[in-house]
Amino acid sequence: MSEAPIRKIIHVDMDAFYASVEQRDDPALRGLPVAVGGSRERGVVAAASYEARVFGVHSAMPSVTAKRKCPDLVFVKPRFDVYRAISRQIRAIFAEHTALIEPLSLDEAYLDVTENHQGIASATEIAERIRACIKAETGLTASAGVSYNKFLAKMASGQRKPDGIFVITPRMGPAFVEALPVRKFHGVGPATAARMEAIGIHTGADLKSHSADALRACFGKSGPYYFALARGIDTRAVQPDQVRKSAGAENTFAVDLTTIEQASAALAPLVEKVWRFCTQGGIHGRTVTLKVKYADFRQITRSRTAIAPIATEAALGETALALLAPIFPPRKPIRLLGVSLSGLGDGAAEAAAQLTLGV
Repeated sequence: MSEAPIRKIIHVDMDAFYASVEQRDDPALRGLPVAVGGSRERGVVAAASYEARVFGVHSAMPSVTAKRKCPDLVFVKPRFDVYRAISRQIRAIFAEHTALIEPLSLDEAYLDVTENHQGIASATEIAERIRACIKAETGLTASAGVSYNKFLAKMASGQRKPDGIFVITPRMGPAFVEALPVRKFHGVGPATAARMEAIGIHTGADLKSHSADALRACFGKSGPYYFALARGIDTRAVQPDQVRKSAGAENTFAVDLTTIEQASAALAPLVEKVWRFCTQGGIHGRTVTLKVKYADFRQITRSRTAIAPIATEAALGETALALLAPIFPPRKPIRLLGVSLSGLGDGAAEAAAQLTLGV
């Protein structure tokens, strides 16, 4: 295991971002349990206000379940153009301090401020300045985690939510991880956590008691990474301007689809949306994935990978339709369809690679 560099990393996470924007812009929503996305009968929750979270409402929850948990829940249609504009404002605030910014989504990012534009020695001071600027310019609150690596900065940002800051120093790091349940480890999903717990690994301390070879045997190439995390070590650098790995679009329908004609018509605007994103970004991909969710919430995906990058919107649509056709007649009516294109890269680079392969 290589020596871990000591960095000054900040993880900034906006508080209930989508819902907070809606409550900011509509005073009538303030103090109410708000769900962004979905509807009273269909769809899923994209974000929930803190008032809604008290009732157990959270993102990715079916709207009907959310309404059952919180009968007074107010559903609000998402406004992604507004969220993106605010995200750009926030990114500009980050850029005043460092060029090493790794966005994870519209509402969170890692910043490496080991060397920073203003020459401020304290990462905690920078985090406080950033939070104050976000509040002043957008009227929204952000929480921040400050630490010496990405994993611990991410863990720290959730400790004092909402509108808080938490610092994990190199001296604190190992003990913090030892006390942390593995289910709360960022990057350890429910399935992996269940596998860990099945062999007696419930906390960071339990994880630390296993050798690198034992963890590799159980978890493959992720084993050494977990071995390092158990010791508060994360050597990953903040990666600015990462190439996006996929572009996708999906829609939950007001009325379930039962025929291939209905589904084909519903697929067309999703294909158009994905292709527009790729065209605007000058990027291409080779793998097309179709997502189908049935009325009973069972979900399937079907994928096809081409030899060369998908070159046209028509080709994307044809591939998506080819994946769709075999599932008809469907086992149940269809409530949601999604299309994504992955294996994305810069268009010029992809083209050059294809020319090279052809020589």
